[in-house]
Amino acid sequence: MTSPALTPSTTVPKWAFAVALVALIVAWVVLQENGVALGATAETVHEFFHDGRHALGVPCH
Repeated sequence: MTSPALTPSTTVPKWAFAVALVALIVAWVVLQENGVALGATAETVHEFFHDGRHALGVPCH
């Protein structure tokens, strides 16, 4: 009887979790921000990403 082949385990570096968190925050700002979190600069951010949001199918009006 042969034993099943063992697959090597992969460890995720601790800094990868920080990178993932930053990526999620950036995605939220690009896709969902309508002025609540960014205050005075929100209009600039909204207009900057406006067409891209519509292209991704995210409503913003």
